[in-house]
Amino acid sequence: MTATDLTSSHAPAAMAPLSPTPEPRRRRRRRNPVVLRFPFVPSGFTRCGLLSWRRVAGVVQIVHPFDEQTVSDATVVDGLVGLVEAGVLSGQEQFESAAVDIIRGSAGTSADAWAAFYDNSLRELRSGTSAFAPVHHRARSLVAGDSLLEVGSCFGFFALACARDGLRVSACDISEGAVSLLSRASRRLGLPVEARVGDATRLPHDANSVDTVSLIHLLEHLDEPAALTAITEALRVARRRVVVAVPFEEIPSPHFGHRLRLTEDDLRRWAERVTHGGAEVFTDHGGWLVLTPA
Repeated sequence: MTATDLTSSHAPAAMAPLSPTPEPRRRRRRRNPVVLRFPFVPSGFTRCGLLSWRRVAGVVQIVHPFDEQTVSDATVVDGLVGLVEAGVLSGQEQFESAAVDIIRGSAGTSADAWAAFYDNSLRELRSGTSAFAPVHHRARSLVAGDSLLEVGSCFGFFALACARDGLRVSACDISEGAVSLLSRASRRLGLPVEARVGDATRLPHDANSVDTVSLIHLLEHLDEPAALTAITEALRVARRRVVVAVPFEEIPSPHFGHRLRLTEDDLRRWAERVTHGGAEVFTDHGGWLVLTPA
């Protein structure tokens, strides 16, 4: 999966459950975890999957072993989800603060750390070793035409993968930090992606301007009226197809910023409430709604 983002009622994406966040306010920083890097579990720490932890004066300290060879979206998320399930972390702010600190601390410089994070994450998604790879592969198979807009792009892994395939790719996210990271990765990798800040409910794109618009693991972060508005906006911009993917969860994951518990029936109901020229709903590692613009 892939985490979420920042502070807005129209939360950004979620191709991956992580996303760069602004520096927390000073009064909140004490509540966020302290992240350290060691190749082994230090004395006094409890091992929990890929990570270890302890609590000192009410503050959680997390130790991770990740370096430039091992840091990736999948490994960071897997490790932190283990701490959530153990009751060590709670809420989106703690989850994302720990995630960003783990990534930044995995190499000698922040630039090297983010470069390794992108390279490893893209490789795992491409090879199928990431748990989120089936969602990426299915989404790629549904892209029609030669141009794509990824809405709620977060780190932009899907956008970059489509650019590698030769598509003309645009991406937007409500997070300036996420857009900045994607733009830097795009330049470094030589994979052209036009990334800009934008709200899914007010897309900064002209009508009928791209062939396919994707909203991959985005709409579960919104309330239902905003989700329907986002679908309507995607249909306005798309010439040929809108691709929606959502997770099916018994309980929406608060650490990922999820707000809606969705089923196939919800996707069918959404299709009935927007104007389109055809709709398909199916299940494959979550739910899919594929729409043809009217």
